[in-house]
Amino acid sequence: MGKKIRVGIVGANAAGQGWAPISHIPALRLLPEFEIAAICTAHFGTAAAAAKVFGVEHAFHDYRDMVRDPSIELVSVVVKVPNHYAVVMAALSAGKHVYCEWPLGVSLAQAQEMAALARHQGVHAMVGLQARGDPCMRYLRLLISEGYVGDVLAVNMTMFTGGVLERPALRIWDRERLMGVSALTVRGIHTIDALCYCLGEFVRLGAVVSTQVQQWRVAETGEMVDVDAPDNILVNGILANGALASVHVGTVPHNGSGWRMEIYGSNGTIRATSKGSPQRDASQLMGSRNGEALTPLPTPEHFTAMPAGTPTGPPQNVGHLYMRLARAIREGSPVEPDFDLAVKRHILIDAIQQASDEGRVVHVG
Repeated sequence: MGKKIRVGIVGANAAGQGWAPISHIPALRLLPEFEIAAICTAHFGTAAAAAKVFGVEHAFHDYRDMVRDPSIELVSVVVKVPNHYAVVMAALSAGKHVYCEWPLGVSLAQAQEMAALARHQGVHAMVGLQARGDPCMRYLRLLISEGYVGDVLAVNMTMFTGGVLERPALRIWDRERLMGVSALTVRGIHTIDALCYCLGEFVRLGAVVSTQVQQWRVAETGEMVDVDAPDNILVNGILANGALASVHVGTVPHNGSGWRMEIYGSNGTIRATSKGSPQRDASQLMGSRNGEALTPLPTPEHFTAMPAGTPTGPPQNVGHLYMRLARAIREGSPVEPDFDLAVKRHILIDAIQQASDEGRVVHVG
């Protein structure tokens, strides 16, 4: 196995249910390739508390000090999206490998700059499109490639997740479109990336991007604040394989129905579902060939490559990406999904927004 890859995590506050404690930390603890060597939060007290809770040796409250530490080999960036750029650029400039959560930046320009620096530095840079680590999605991709449904003709994907009309003051920041967090940039692209991973890329599309709930209530004060971050997107288009695809991703006030993707081919059908979303929650497959009734398609055990005891969902999916990253670092081979894919997804965001703004079909890429 060799020596472990020493990881420094930026954004792992022990208070609350942040993404790092839910996914990164439990995954890294179980993977023999890694050692969590440092934790960084914005304040000395919270950094020290997190290091104690998670049993980590070093605590930093300035990410610039952490990335300069010669013992840190990989920097995991799990902070708010507007802060991704500064932390990633500092880590890359210090010659570190990087795992950055999606979205890579708040704009295509930021993503392009980060990807260019990663290539220049010759380091491995992974983006957290973790539906690609889900065992069910990897099995689905294989089934499609092996011709389970024959030629893919049509795809319908929907995801409706429950929204919160009232938010604490600390969570009001993401109401602004310019902050980079919305049903388009986060939930939309996570799910569309799962579709593209299994079935291929969009080549042209039309779209509607909308903010259906235009005010949130601040929990502490009762103040109503304006919102312009999109909460619903519709995308209709054509994939590279000629299939027609329709997508509706929405944040709805109540009783979101979760995620569902239906794939119709010349010889069969596959239906994939989860209670929430493919990047966070365990998914299930059902399939049918030659017009028979849909029956369960259990994911073979070897697709669940994480150590025994790894919880399903985020730790499983994020952990699988870390396994890929460790192998790439050890072998000097390319990593996937990388920052170049992140740039492609930011281009897709802009294409969807352009199609909506201009009311026309847009060619992607």
